[in-house]
Amino acid sequence: MKKLFKNFAVAAAATALFSATAVMAEDKEPIKFTAAQDFTAVYTFVSSGYSQGQRDYITLINERGGIDGHKVELSVTDTGNEPQRGIEAYNRAKRDGTVLVDFFSTPVANAMVDRVLEDEIPMIMVLHGRGDASDGNTFPYLFPLSATYWSQAARLIDYINENEGSLEGKKVALVHIDSPFGREPTPILEGLAENLGFEFRGFPYASPGNEQSATWSEVRRFRPDHIIIWGAGGSQPVSIRDALRNGFQPEQIYSVVWLAEADMDIVGPDIAKGVRKFQLAESGRENPIIQAIVDEVYGAGKGAGEIEEVGLTYYNVGVASMAMALEAARLAVEEYGAPLTGEKLRKGFELLNGFDAEGLIPKVTITNDDHQGGGAGRVVEWSGTAWEPISDWKASFQDLVWEQIEKGAKNYRESN
Repeated sequence: MKKLFKNFAVAAAATALFSATAVMAEDKEPIKFTAAQDFTAVYTFVSSGYSQGQRDYITLINERGGIDGHKVELSVTDTGNEPQRGIEAYNRAKRDGTVLVDFFSTPVANAMVDRVLEDEIPMIMVLHGRGDASDGNTFPYLFPLSATYWSQAARLIDYINENEGSLEGKKVALVHIDSPFGREPTPILEGLAENLGFEFRGFPYASPGNEQSATWSEVRRFRPDHIIIWGAGGSQPVSIRDALRNGFQPEQIYSVVWLAEADMDIVGPDIAKGVRKFQLAESGRENPIIQAIVDEVYGAGKGAGEIEEVGLTYYNVGVASMAMALEAARLAVEEYGAPLTGEKLRKGFELLNGFDAEGLIPKVTITNDDHQGGGAGRVVEWSGTAWEPISDWKASFQDLVWEQIEKGAKNYRESN
């Protein structure tokens, strides 16, 4: 994996153009997408696997004939999580005719909001960027396509309340990195505490989260019944280990989506058995799309990286993101014809209706109003070797979620 990342980062830094097939259809223009992402700074814990999943899915579709005969090209560059480098990559991509961008970095994506809205180029924001971008009327070219962090917090609380006994009279702790991302679920949890009758308290720790012992001493004194950890990358296994050291059981620990197989290896696969998290995309290789990638892409020697990555958490999220994007492209070409433009692709996204990538993700429906796609997810539990589902796909407390979405969207409108 380290060799793969090193080689890929070098290629990305050189602004390599990834084409999933060597021979393009001579009579049909390619569809151009851009992935200007962070491979070398903050998002390194996820970006390599996520990008590999995106590239492999494009290869699968191209090997099957592309989008109505149009092959898909993905231009991959490294922004290092720097907005200025993202702007430069975007300007190049725009000149080259891209119809979609994915920065997979909140600072870079947020810096590009006004630009993509003005240029009418769709930007997907799966698990990053602005949660209020779910408001399609305010942000017509932004597509989160997945449960916001507000929806994730709501789903976790809903699961606990329905399956672990009523939350009334109990205590819930949010242990989070002290950043806007870490604080984001707080208004939802405060609202749900009032509605469901539980006591809620937040416990921040300083970034990057390598040292959390003082925070967990406070958590222990609070004596919560349930704990939600809210970090990403290296801080997450630290949270789990400190929770266990302070006497909490794995089954009391719930996590935002950012928890993967590698994190459980750091904690200890058996020690972490029972920890739960929100899941956006099914992990493993059982899904028909993932199996097709193994057979048709890696079987043909055309994989974008090591096959061991296939089926892991962030790889499958990358596949899911591109499955939604290419389905939108297919619908757009089918409905509005070629060549594909940013405006047509936007309309294509808004034609997604119950799309679930053959069960890889919950059913996603995008409308003019809702670019989140419904906000569904499920809760999974670490078995010691894999993430096993312990709930169905479901969206929870979307009335409260949309209060936050509409509040943010209104603030944006009033300031622009």
